[in-house]
Amino acid sequence: MGKTIAEKILSQKSGKDAKAGDIVIADLDFVMGQDGTSPLAIKAFAEMRATKVFDPARVAMVIDHSSPSPLEGVSELHRQMRVFADKQGINFYDIGDGVCHQLMPEQGHIIPGDLVIGADSHTCTYGAINAFSTGVGSTDLAAGLIAGKLWFKVPEAFKFVLNGILPAGVFSKDLILYLIGDVTADGATYMAAEYGGEAIDALSVEQRFTISNMAIEMGAKCGLMEADEKTVNWVKAHSQKEFATVKADDDAIYARVKEYDVSTLEPQVAKPHTVDNVSPVSQVAGTPIQQGVIGTCTNGRIEDLRIAAGILKGRKIDRHTRLIVAPASRQVMLQAMREGLLEIFVEAGAAVVTPGCGPCVGTHNGVPSDGENVISTANRNFKGRMGNNKAFIYLGSPATVAASVLFGKITDPREFVK
Repeated sequence: MGKTIAEKILSQKSGKDAKAGDIVIADLDFVMGQDGTSPLAIKAFAEMRATKVFDPARVAMVIDHSSPSPLEGVSELHRQMRVFADKQGINFYDIGDGVCHQLMPEQGHIIPGDLVIGADSHTCTYGAINAFSTGVGSTDLAAGLIAGKLWFKVPEAFKFVLNGILPAGVFSKDLILYLIGDVTADGATYMAAEYGGEAIDALSVEQRFTISNMAIEMGAKCGLMEADEKTVNWVKAHSQKEFATVKADDDAIYARVKEYDVSTLEPQVAKPHTVDNVSPVSQVAGTPIQQGVIGTCTNGRIEDLRIAAGILKGRKIDRHTRLIVAPASRQVMLQAMREGLLEIFVEAGAAVVTPGCGPCVGTHNGVPSDGENVISTANRNFKGRMGNNKAFIYLGSPATVAASVLFGKITDPREFVK
């Protein structure tokens, strides 16, 4: 009987012939925490009477959620992380370095075939480069830091076969929003989502990250893709580690298989207050907005900024509308500077903020006021997500956000994209 990607990786890492439903103890290739979760993990680490992490080279902590610190209490948590990182000699990324899910693959920490845990639900992002990566709680993170192992229930797999090529003005963000709207927020609960087909093959690796990033929004444990030549070249450009890719067997068993033709897909928008409340942009076009956000671990990469800048170049955002741009990392910000993208954003009237999570989590950098509508490239639009439970968050692609802030209302971006 053949195996899925998830079954193969968990078999390799546990030394067992693992199949869906099995419980295994597996070796971890990398462990990551961010400033919203690491302080609790550090506390649990001490309570477990641990003194050393299992391998400093395979651990990273990132200050990205509240970066720079907006509050005295948060500053103390950041201090705890810095002290722990210095004592343990682990990889550490401080304010301005960027979002954890951009940094982990960008800095070469993650390679195909890896088993990765992160104390952040969007750790599933790295599945785009053929790694089994998943989010865990802070106590499990502490256990992983100590043992370099963790228990897993091998997930069943949900295979998405995506045929056709996305039309001009329609991007990977539109595709994943459409899939989440179709299968719903709990349609793949504790499954390994496997994305493949002609549409995935046509995407860049950066665009694929967007899809794997949001696998959790359909309930999935991870969002896996097979590695092709694009994947291999991308990873080799970012990491010096040796790796072997993992492919599902032709006779692998899937709990669900869904096939789509995406060649006629139009831009999609997730409406408040759930990510699966999705409709074509044509159904919400004209909805007034007061703020736009371009960035986050979903769409703050250089390709995203190029798309948005291409629409905003030589234009001004609506005078009643704010635009916040948060590059996903320091490297992305520097590249955007070299290409003149930041100049385009600033001249258009945007506020460019520190690389990091920025407005997405609602701790600072753009908390909306009561009753305001925000359109964002983020991955979540739950009530209160951006710091005000009386605001309304819509989700769209960088192109949709850029087009919308020009007019102060949700706008179809296709007329701006050739």
